[in-house]
Amino acid sequence: MKKKISILALHLGYGGVEKAIVSLANSLVKLNKYDIEIVSIYRLYDNPVFDIDEKVKVTYLLSSKLNPNRKEWSEALHNLKLISLGKESLKSLKILYKRRKSMVDYIKSTDADVIISTRVFLNELLSEYGKENTLKIGWEHNHYHDDMKYATDVIRSAKNLDYFVLVSKGLQKFYHKKMRSFKCKCIYIPNAIENIPKTKSPLTDEHLISVGRLSPEKGYLDLLKIYLDLKNKKCKWHLDIVGDGSERGRLERFIKENNLENDVTLHGFKNSKEIEKLMHKASIYVMTSYTESFGIVLLEAMSNGLPCIAFDSAEGAKEVITSGYDGYLIKHRNFKAMEKKILDLTKDIEIRKELGKNGRRKVKGYISDNVCASWEKIIERK
Repeated sequence: MKKKISILALHLGYGGVEKAIVSLANSLVKLNKYDIEIVSIYRLYDNPVFDIDEKVKVTYLLSSKLNPNRKEWSEALHNLKLISLGKESLKSLKILYKRRKSMVDYIKSTDADVIISTRVFLNELLSEYGKENTLKIGWEHNHYHDDMKYATDVIRSAKNLDYFVLVSKGLQKFYHKKMRSFKCKCIYIPNAIENIPKTKSPLTDEHLISVGRLSPEKGYLDLLKIYLDLKNKKCKWHLDIVGDGSERGRLERFIKENNLENDVTLHGFKNSKEIEKLMHKASIYVMTSYTESFGIVLLEAMSNGLPCIAFDSAEGAKEVITSGYDGYLIKHRNFKAMEKKILDLTKDIEIRKELGKNGRRKVKGYISDNVCASWEKIIERK
């Protein structure tokens, strides 16, 4: 009889955690030895954003009427609409109560042999309500980024689980040291990419590209400032930004105020095939994130043959990029240093090709089949 594995998710919308959840579920179900269920609290959209194998069962715990109302609450507060604020506050409390209760009920009632939780509060619920004979695995995607309060919360949430999976070697080392006195074993398993494209970018088109959620920690406003300086230095390359999020309006205003409408394209969210096409038209990948637990988008860029440049403040970038081999890491968020490296690369296709070739070679170790084998070991307690 197949083992049943449940992966607990907050939602199945846009985001790196959600993409990783779907990738793992798709990889595990292909082994044809597990029944896989993704259990999502919220149903933000009619269908999951990322493609899920039809053999994976998807369960939503709350109806779309109980999706988070953070935006409505913020608007009522900003506009000082006290009656609306009161209503939205009550609704928010109801949603949070339902969120917890629905997940507790699921954990108590499920017949899953293995449960994988993907958030701190889900770790806590799994620790408290998971059945004794269920294998309990936490999966941490965020870097604590010197926030020891967050790190302490993570440790408290995971200490009674069986395994705690970290997506970077640095995080595994950190949490292993902090959790040595607990039963929970800290394991390093990187995120994975589905495959390496058969074709790659020729690196001849004059396009820079960056892909990710448009949120403050991703540093896209910094990217636009860097790009504006590059343009002022007569760099004629186009910038493609792929993704959506709360910062989009702010970025659009910066683009308009600085007359960059013909130089920068905000593509919004694109599926994996569309992103691959855009990467094939690009010649350099740029990441300006402040923090990044694991740079899976860097692996995707490398798989398409792109040299990558990132600030080393994005801790996950240091896990992926070997500076001078397949890209460059820029220290101390030094804009001038990043601008120089980008300019150097725009002028030298041979270096772009060498870095891109090395990146394509590196990503072979992150193919989902190889990474899935590591998950299989802990699922089978090998």
